[in-house]
Amino acid sequence: MRGWLALTLGLLAVVVGAVWTVQGLGYVGGSVMTDQRIWALVGPVVILIGLVVLWQGLKARRRT
Repeated sequence: MRGWLALTLGLLAVVVGAVWTVQGLGYVGGSVMTDQRIWALVGPVVILIGLVVLWQGLKARRRT
């Protein structure tokens, strides 16, 4: 169960980080985060965290 949870949360973090990045860069409009540099910086950090969690989830799934 732990592997599935890590995979799900990691994938969610990657998707959310990507959305935050493109909003921060101004490619997606209609949000308070549009053209805000902080979101263009926070997004890639969240993506990296998501990738690490995905990697941990894959390792956990291989062990079972």
